[in-house]
Amino acid sequence: MQSIRSQFPILDATVNGKPLIYLDNGATTQKPQVVIDAIQQYYSMLNANVHRGIHTLSQEATTAMENSRLAVRNFIGAKETHEIIFTYGTTDAINMVAHGLTSHIHEGDEILITELEHHANIVPWQMLCERTKAVLKYIPLNSEADLALDQLEGLLSHKTRIVAFNHVSNALGIVNPVQEIIQKVREKTQALILIDGAQAAAHIPLNMQELGVDFYVFSAHKMYGPTGVGILYGREEVLKHLYPMRGGGEMIDTVTMQHSTYAGLPFLLEAGTPNIAGNIALGTAIAFIENIGVSEIGEYEDKLTEYALQKISELDELEIYAPQSKRSGAISFNMRQKDVHPSDVGMILDRMGIAVRTGHHCCQPIMHRLGIKGTVRASFAIYNTLEEVDQLQEGLKKAINMLAQ
Repeated sequence: MQSIRSQFPILDATVNGKPLIYLDNGATTQKPQVVIDAIQQYYSMLNANVHRGIHTLSQEATTAMENSRLAVRNFIGAKETHEIIFTYGTTDAINMVAHGLTSHIHEGDEILITELEHHANIVPWQMLCERTKAVLKYIPLNSEADLALDQLEGLLSHKTRIVAFNHVSNALGIVNPVQEIIQKVREKTQALILIDGAQAAAHIPLNMQELGVDFYVFSAHKMYGPTGVGILYGREEVLKHLYPMRGGGEMIDTVTMQHSTYAGLPFLLEAGTPNIAGNIALGTAIAFIENIGVSEIGEYEDKLTEYALQKISELDELEIYAPQSKRSGAISFNMRQKDVHPSDVGMILDRMGIAVRTGHHCCQPIMHRLGIKGTVRASFAIYNTLEEVDQLQEGLKKAINMLAQ
């Protein structure tokens, strides 16, 4: 553990005079030195545009970025390298799909999502329905805050065109039974399936060919990589039919003043100069993860999460949401005292150097369903320790003493 922690410079920082305990990894993970170095190396020694120059720097930058694309393909078990599209994040990737399918969706068609989604997997589909007069449906939560999958079959029909859901809930940490959902959707419909994997890619081994989805999206910054970088994976058969969300350089074949023809994948969906340094650094982040092992990371984080569940549940003043659900790396809770806002707890913890997330986590429908304003969320990464969980418990005890009336 010390060897791993030593690779993250920010973990030596202090906050409010206390050693930093960073438990907001669901929002973004910290970056190892090798990722920081990769960004610096590009701008210091390799700075050139890609795919556009015959000079040495351009060729080397292109090779470095395309090697990163190949690393992503191997990391998620995609069939073809051109099925990997660089985006600016998970939100951007979902919007690309929702926009690109506009001409394929018609009035009365149905799009199915869930009540457990991040706003990024709700709003683009609402906008698509507004453009096309399609109908948006959703799988609700049950009393345990899991998806009410007993209602799934009744929500599917011959009109279902798209089914979109998350692999892991960012707000509650719940791991959804994605293979079960995919099987039920495939048995009854011809719908396209998109999975939001933002909270899964750094924790759960992925294989797109085994999973059998049409689209899978995630962000680099939640898996030890840089911000402003994301991935849209799509099966070639469906990806090539997306209408480009952006037009301009790189995504064209020929241009006249009257008409343009478009390039093939992946460039069709990658207009403009990309985040070259960030795309290269994503490959470095993947190498960091693979050096430890995705399964090993997941197993360690599961133990850490289970320990944190135990320590938090010892505090009777706190209520944990979905305590019995299968989860990955995150726990959401509140003080049972209804007039205490989660932000009050978060601010007290911050004074002790403990960083957690508070609020609705861009998941307002979940909060409405639970009848709360928001939650305190502790989320974990490979560099967190059992001792940090103990300190979280001590910090929560102090918050309870200060806030309880």
